[in-house]
Order: sequence, then C-alpha cells, then structure tokens
Amino acid sequence: MKRRKIWGIMAPLLVLAVSLMLSVGLTYFLDRTWFIVELALFLPAILSAAALLLYRRRGIRLTIESVAEGLEQSKREALQNSLLPVLACAEDGEILWYNEKFKSQVLGGRDVYGDSVAVVTGGIGAEKFKGQESVEISLGNRSFTAYISSVLSGETVILVLYFIENTKYKNIEKEFTLSRPGVVLFYIDNLEEILKNARESERAQITGKVENLLEDWTSKANGVFRRYGSDRYMLIAEKRDIEEMIAQKFDILVRVRSIQTGSNINVTLSIGVGQGSTLRESEQYARQALDMALGRGGDQAAVKTENGFDFYGGLTQGIQRRSKVRTRVVASTLRELIDNSDRVLVMGHRYSDLDSLGSAAALVSCIRSLDKQAFVVANRSQTLTPELIQRYIEAGFGELFVEPEEALSLISDKALLIITDTHNPGFLESEEIWRAAKSVVVIDHHRKMVDHIDNAVVFHNEPYASSTSEMVAEIIQYLEGATISKLDAEALMAGIMLDTRNFVIRAGVRTFEAAAFLRRMGADTVKVKKLLAGNLQTYKEKADILARAQVYGNFAVAVADSENGGNLRVAAAQAADELLYIQGVDASFVIFPVDKTVNISARSLGRVNVQVLMEQLGGGGHFNMAGAQLADTTPNQAKRLLLSVIRKYTQDTSQR
Repeated sequence: MKRRKIWGIMAPLLVLAVSLMLSVGLTYFLDRTWFIVELALFLPAILSAAALLLYRRRGIRLTIESVAEGLEQSKREALQNSLLPVLACAEDGEILWYNEKFKSQVLGGRDVYGDSVAVVTGGIGAEKFKGQESVEISLGNRSFTAYISSVLSGETVILVLYFIENTKYKNIEKEFTLSRPGVVLFYIDNLEEILKNARESERAQITGKVENLLEDWTSKANGVFRRYGSDRYMLIAEKRDIEEMIAQKFDILVRVRSIQTGSNINVTLSIGVGQGSTLRESEQYARQALDMALGRGGDQAAVKTENGFDFYGGLTQGIQRRSKVRTRVVASTLRELIDNSDRVLVMGHRYSDLDSLGSAAALVSCIRSLDKQAFVVANRSQTLTPELIQRYIEAGFGELFVEPEEALSLISDKALLIITDTHNPGFLESEEIWRAAKSVVVIDHHRKMVDHIDNAVVFHNEPYASSTSEMVAEIIQYLEGATISKLDAEALMAGIMLDTRNFVIRAGVRTFEAAAFLRRMGADTVKVKKLLAGNLQTYKEKADILARAQVYGNFAVAVADSENGGNLRVAAAQAADELLYIQGVDASFVIFPVDKTVNISARSLGRVNVQVLMEQLGGGGHFNMAGAQLADTTPNQAKRLLLSVIRKYTQDTSQR
C-alpha cells in the first residue's frame, strides 16, 4: 500500500490562505476591479483545496478499513471495536489510524493523522518498537503502557499499539521509590588533631559549630539525624532528600571547611551515602562509601551506586595523622603472614619508578634478613629506574629481582604477595601473579580508587603519606629482628625524594622522621641524588616538552610529539614537575604517546586535585600527582579532552 502524507501540508496551506486573503483585502482599497477578479479566483481555489484534503483524508480512512476487511474477524474487531485505546501506524512511524477511544482518552479530541508516532509516545520512535512487546510512555503527567502487535496485509506491515493507562500505579511506584530510606554517615576527619591543639574553651565551640551546621543542613530532610560518636553522625532520610543533597553537590563540605580554629586549622568532613533495598544494606553501603571517601584523603562525599561510587568535593589534601598505632598493627600482622608463608613476592606497578621499585627492593631485603625466601617482581625492560637494579647487581644482590614470567612459577598456596605503590589491578606489573596468589598485602599511598584490589588480607592505604617508601620505612622499624642495608636505605630515600620532589611537596612530619631513620641506616644523599639524575637524551626531551608548553589560566599543558619509549616517560614526568615553577601555574599536564596509547602525566602544587581530573579520563593517582592512559586517540584529541575536563573542574570549583 502506497502512503502519502498529504495532511502534512495543512499548516503551509493555512498560512498561504491567510496571506492570500490579506492580499485580496488590501487590493480592495487600491483597485476595486482587481479586487473582484482576485476574489473570483481566490474563493474557488480555497474551496477546491479544502475539498481535496477532505477527499484524501476519507481515502486514507477507506484504505485502513479495506486493510481491516482483509483481516480475520477477531483482528478486525480488535481494530474497530476495542474497549482499549488503539493506534495503528506504519513501520516508519507514520500514524494511519486510531479508534475513537484513543482520540478521546489519549488525544483529548484532537487529530494526529500523518504525524509521527513519537508525538503520542513521549518521543519514542517506531524504530524502538522492534523486538519489543510493550513500551512505557509518559505524556505530560499521564503514564501508559503500550502493547505492540503487528498486522501483515499483503507486503505492508502495520504496527498496532494498545494503550493502557497506569498513571495511578506509576505514581504509587514513584512515591514508593522516593520514600525508600537511605543512610548518610558523617565523619569529622581531623577532630582529634583540632581538639589536641585547641584551647579548652574552643573545644565545645568547634564541635558545636559543626553540629549546628549539620543539623541545619539536614533539617530539610524528612529523616532522623543522630550523633553516635565524638566525631561521627548518622542521617536516615528518604531517597528524595538524598537526591536533593546530591543535586546540591554536598555543599555542607564547604560550610564545614569554613570553620577555623585558633591554630588556623580548617575542619573537614567526610560523607558516605548508601541506598540499598533494606535499611541494613543501606547502612553497609554507607560505611563502604565512607571508607572510600577516607581512603581518598577525606574532605569529600562518596555515594555508593550500582556501578561503583560517585564522588563530590575532595578539594583539599588529606589530613595527616601522626599516630603510628596503625603502622605497628600492620607490621605485626605482616610479620605473622611472613612467618606463615614459604616465600614472599613483592611487586609494584608497571613502568616501576624509584618509589615502587625502591620500596619493593628494601622490603625484600628486610624479609630476607628474617630468613625467608623473597623476590622482587620487576620487568627490567620496562622499568624507569634501571640504575637502581644495576646498583643491587653491583652489590651482589642481583638475584633479588625476577621477571614476571619466572615469578609466576614461584607462586604456591603458601606464598605471600605484597603489592607496593598501587592498589589498582590494572596497573600491576603482572595481573596474572596477583590472581594466582592466595594471600595478598597492599601497601600504597595513592588515594583509593573505585577499582581497587578487594581481596587483600592487609590493605594498608595511607593517602596522606608522601610515598610508599615512607610507609615501608616506618613498617621496617616495627618488624622485630629485621634489618636493612645502606643500599636499601638509599633506595627508600630515593623513593621519598622522588615523590616529594626533594622534600618540597607532601613532606610531613612523618616524612622527615622516616628520612632521619634512613639517614641513620647509612643513606648517602649524594648517591641518592645520582639515582634521581637523568641522561642527556632525557634532558633534551624534557627541554623540548617545556618549549611546547602553553598556559590556560592556572593550568600548564604541554604535548610531546616524540615516541621514544622509556626516556619519554621519564622526561614527561620531569617536565610536568618543572612546569609547576612557572609563575601563576597551580597544575601541570604533559601529554605524550607511548606504544599505542596516549599518556597524561599530571602534577599539582596542592591547590588543584589532579586525581579528580585524571579520574574523569579513566586514570587516577594522588592529590598532587596523577596520570591517565587513553587508547584509540591522538595527543591533540587527548589535549581537547583534557581542556574540556579542566573547564568543567574550574566551573565547579568557582561555584563553591
């Protein structure tokens, strides 16, 4: 059946008719003779067009009726006499017919012949009907479920939709969903430190200000707000209220951060949000979300979702806690795991740097001093610090290092795997070794990522630590009977100096305490400095990258055009550090291609959270140091993506 959408010209015809009528009326005042002639031509034309449209519309109706006549009796009655609103359309979505109930109950008496079916399905086109038995439709404040069937007449397929209104039940469902309870947990990150330094008169005042802000912020919610610890609060609220908090991007974080003590310390808050099928499940999700927020440094909100976590805030650095109780507990547990294992493998991330490889090598030497077999898993062809491995070889300890293929054969049921300087399976030197290990320990200082290793017996994650080398240096001091050599101390010192940029960035009290311990163990700072030195080729590549840098506001971005393997990785990292010394630059980014991916090395002086920026590009890292890898893209495309993320970050932070 050939269809012609002739009623689609109704609107243009009406405009033309009105225009002609005005033109004829104007002629009346200019020339009566011409007015009579135009009127004589105008009226027959308009009447003929109207008659033609009526004829065509009647023809369409007759066509549909003829199609119905060719159907079985039951199908014909379904089209003509159905008690439900029924609509028939062509495969391309053109509305051909509908019954009176559809016109009165769905359309409100208007006609939509020839229009697209999308006008009565809330924008859903006929192409979405393929393979579907029904479709959910929203029209204004009304809801329908349309059940779909097809009728074949000759070579023509006609789609028949039966509309059933379920507005009442959809509203009940919506209300049920919005009224489901969720749990919001609040934790004051640095209350212990604040109260320690505050005067007695300030203590109650500070906690009182925090509570007042929280009570005021949660008072709009239809829920229950309670304090259940000196620094912990809980809100049980409906989903609609939690969605409103999310829409406000948890602006309570900014309000609490405005509270400052006499020691010029700002109060920070961490929030975990969980919404499960039961109240107990919601509370469990909220705890997981709070742990994730704290693992990322605090001063942020984490919302547990079906696909992982959503984060809000995170604009300040992690709160450094000076208590070493947890380190002693970790060291005690680690010693027990080492004693119960037959061998220990220590592995870092791919393209290992001085922090990853240095902490691993020192830890292996320490474990060997406890009369346990231990090895460092390292890919020598990809490491960024071959000089450190060469130092160990020259000292007669080359057997400490094994390739990933060899290490895989060393894995047994009683083997212990210690992962350093990363907690993301995708970044490991060998993901196969991790999957084969029965017992896993993670030691890392990067902010906790969503895709973290979740089967670790011990997950020692300190986002406020300067480096993994600092953490390992602390652990070694509590491993009874363990010793390290001068070379091990220099390896750890090199890792600390690399990640702190010679004790400039993220160097806290515990960083200098760890450095003092390593100095006592014989670390020679001159030899350490030589480990950090690069070759002439790396220096040239760094200079070339710096020459290509451009400044966008407070951000410096450089794109390298070389593909010279390992040297470029080191040069890019060093260039990102150097760009921070440009006046007015708070964060720097170096984009460079390696193999078939485009890498981004990001650095910050502390005012910009580069981890948040890199996470939006699929990467991660630390507040001041992060990175990302982009596949199937070019450096210039990566730059455009990065600038887009920077603009969004700038807009979000300017609104706070």
